[in-house]
Amino acid sequence: MHSPKTSAIITILGGTRPPLQQGIVLLIHQKNEAVNMAELVQPINRQSWPTNPPSTMEEAMDFMLAALPMFTRIGAAALKPGLDNILTMCARIGNPQHKFRSIHVAGTNGKGSTSHALAAILQSAGYKVGLHTSPHLKRFNERVKVNGQEISNESLLDFISGNWGLWEEVRPSFFEYGVLVAFDTFAKAKVDIAIIEVGLGGRLDSTNILTPILSVITNISLDHTDLLGHNTPQIAAEKAGIIKPAVPVVIGEYDQDTLPVFSQSAAKNKSEIVLTDQTVLVELHQDKSRYRVSKVQDHLSRSEPWLEDLSFELKGHYQQHNLATILTAVLELRKQNFRIEDEQIRSGLQNCASLTGLKGRWQTLQTAPLVIADTGHNEAGIRQIIAQLKDLVYAKKRTNPATILRMVFGMVADKDVNKVLTLLPTDAYYYFCQAQIPRALDAEVLRDAARDIGLKGIVVRGINEALMTALAQASHDDVIFVGGSTYVVAELEGL
Repeated sequence: MHSPKTSAIITILGGTRPPLQQGIVLLIHQKNEAVNMAELVQPINRQSWPTNPPSTMEEAMDFMLAALPMFTRIGAAALKPGLDNILTMCARIGNPQHKFRSIHVAGTNGKGSTSHALAAILQSAGYKVGLHTSPHLKRFNERVKVNGQEISNESLLDFISGNWGLWEEVRPSFFEYGVLVAFDTFAKAKVDIAIIEVGLGGRLDSTNILTPILSVITNISLDHTDLLGHNTPQIAAEKAGIIKPAVPVVIGEYDQDTLPVFSQSAAKNKSEIVLTDQTVLVELHQDKSRYRVSKVQDHLSRSEPWLEDLSFELKGHYQQHNLATILTAVLELRKQNFRIEDEQIRSGLQNCASLTGLKGRWQTLQTAPLVIADTGHNEAGIRQIIAQLKDLVYAKKRTNPATILRMVFGMVADKDVNKVLTLLPTDAYYYFCQAQIPRALDAEVLRDAARDIGLKGIVVRGINEALMTALAQASHDDVIFVGGSTYVVAELEGL
């Protein structure tokens, strides 16, 4: 029997294969307590598998959530090691991954912003662009877009019903099936190019059956260390797995530990390696709202002005690093005869979120008091968010010393919680919450760990309830931040 503290039910499909290769049924309606995964594992009667495909979108999504193990909700237990599943499924539907050009984007942080920005620029240049990203915030359709339009419910239902046999034959993960839908959609839409974001790692990610025209690796930091490696060279090796023979690769950020890994992989594949900091220089204006971009010349000895007063709709200061990667990738596309004018770059960046539907990246939800949400969730991402919050609060305190930073904050249990907590400001007030997923760290556990290092706050489990509590206690000039986990931001109403 599962714990009475939760109404989540996790069921392992029958068989004796190792846990990472078993299917998991996930019916989630978690209430107020963290989930003990071991308590929720039960056998299933294989005869209960539906014999007929769904006839409505509601039935289809219910079945997808129930029958496909989902990493975003249950973590490592949802992973299917290797590429066999996606290769088998793609072969069954005519190998759609070979029918469109693509850019493959990996990295610890910034790959979502980079993917959306590249899509927006290419759309502004008149290309028909596919975009595959994960995880979604509100609904599955967000993962598959053509020119910023999500896959329709009708198209998704047609695909699920038309390929019903693949469910029982392969029993893929939720992510694997999402990749399959994306590849099929882009092939049928005859996109000019698709931007494909890696889900996790790179080498064994389901997206890695592509042969792109360009690979992009944004940066490397410690995240998912239980799966990708316990140091940055090991993680870099997994990300470098997307480098393909004779396909150029853009490296956004690197250091003395990771560059040799990338260089070795590029040399092995006879691929040109393009380092962002040796290609473009991106400087933030004093007003911190616009950028000045130059092209690096003559082996770093000088630079040539390129894009002055450049605006980027994505406002986090960390976007400065992403922007350098994005623009380096654009220069590589120009080498491959993509016609992308400077004004089209400006238009794409200035309208990135509106063109692609991107949400949750330093997103302003309201202005008085100021409420900002961001999906940054690992040590490197949180560090950059906190730096920008401190700048913002400091500026406000110059006019109103009583300004308070209020943090609606939740995490997942498989992150290094103590490392993240030590980055948080001690002069903020916290509303500890938890997303309604089994991976969520219990809000009281988070509160207790935070209290041990001097952080002050209360437990308000529900994300929206926590935000409403913060708003009720805030003054006009306070700053409220919502984040700590993608899934905290995802549960915000009206996002």
